[in-house]
Amino acid sequence: MPWFVKSEVFTAVAASLPVEQRRIFIRAHREWVDQEKDKGRTIHSGFLVDENRLPGGGGLLIFAANNFQEALNWVQNDPMIRQGLVVWSLSEWIVDCEEPLIVRSEDLNKCK
Repeated sequence: MPWFVKSEVFTAVAASLPVEQRRIFIRAHREWVDQEKDKGRTIHSGFLVDENRLPGGGGLLIFAANNFQEALNWVQNDPMIRQGLVVWSLSEWIVDCEEPLIVRSEDLNKCK
């Protein structure tokens, strides 16, 4: 099954919201990801940080889908997209190296 990557950054309006308000939308996004994982979709999700490990650089969602149209239809259900809070792009990822995506054990507890 092909892999797809959705990359995103907050819109200027979303970035100007107080942190507490952004957390509401981020929580909705995480709940959606968890629900989709529970349905059996293979997903790797995370946010990007700068050289000081400060968030604000956007996020990545790497997931499997049968084809680009299915990936596009599915990803448009992301609450961050539905609310117009992010500028995003979707690309198919052609895997050039067959190594599995690795999650460090210390990161596993952060997903809960």
